[in-house]
Amino acid sequence: MSDARTGRPPERRPRRAAYALPALFTAGNLFLGFLSVLQSFEGVMLAKSGELGFNPHFRLAAICIGIAVFLDGLDGWIARMTNTVSAFGRELDSLADVITFGVAPTVLAFSWGIAFVDGSSPAHLQDHIRRAGYFFSFLFLLCGAARLARFNIQTDPVPKNPGPPGRKYFVGLPIPAAAGMVASVTYAAGSTPIEWWPLSVAWLGLLAVLSLLMVSTWRYRSFKDLNLLRPRSPRTVILLGSLIYLIWNYSEVVLLVMAITYVGSGIVVRVAGIFRRRFHPHPAPPGPAIESSA
Repeated sequence: MSDARTGRPPERRPRRAAYALPALFTAGNLFLGFLSVLQSFEGVMLAKSGELGFNPHFRLAAICIGIAVFLDGLDGWIARMTNTVSAFGRELDSLADVITFGVAPTVLAFSWGIAFVDGSSPAHLQDHIRRAGYFFSFLFLLCGAARLARFNIQTDPVPKNPGPPGRKYFVGLPIPAAAGMVASVTYAAGSTPIEWWPLSVAWLGLLAVLSLLMVSTWRYRSFKDLNLLRPRSPRTVILLGSLIYLIWNYSEVVLLVMAITYVGSGIVVRVAGIFRRRFHPHPAPPGPAIESSA
């Protein structure tokens, strides 16, 4: 049957069951965030008992966040592929992201990087580090929630340094990428709690940078313009297979490099744009003619 007004066949609406598929991935995302928080608590209790070496609970908490990052990208891709994007799914995804990529990495960051600073350091220094840990951990959560709220209300955001046309970008660092950075550092460090106070201070600095990047207007590639259903060249298959092999065998190093590369990409693009405009300024477009009064 064709539409009498347009002469084209009517578009098929997806079945109701198709709308549940992205929601299932979002529910899995939320469960992984919940499990990560529980594992962080278990890690704190194990470390408090005197086991300050390798902590399997912190490792599992980081792995849960890493898997959730993958599921978060997958549920959006499935929703677009099946044409089941809905307001309910968007709000559910944002609420899940607050837990999985806001609360869970915040708890892990404080538990792993702040809570077990070496007792041999001065008492006043420990107190200041702990107070700063409370502040920067909350700042990460606050900026992540603000990032999600801004993403929900803006329909067509434009980054401060727009890139080439035809590519899609995020305005500011996405909260899954920030959470993935926290998880990858914890995972690559062997999940052994930080005890040396200079490392804790550096960890606080990283949390501050991630927080500010989330609420910035710098551009980050979204990769939503990539169509995985189109035929790919053998080179792409080789690269993808090599990446899977490297992650499987050298996951700590590879995942950390991937996280650093993505987080740093926005900084590099922004700094390069500043230098390009300063040393190679574009000529200003001619303004409108101003008529003088008689």
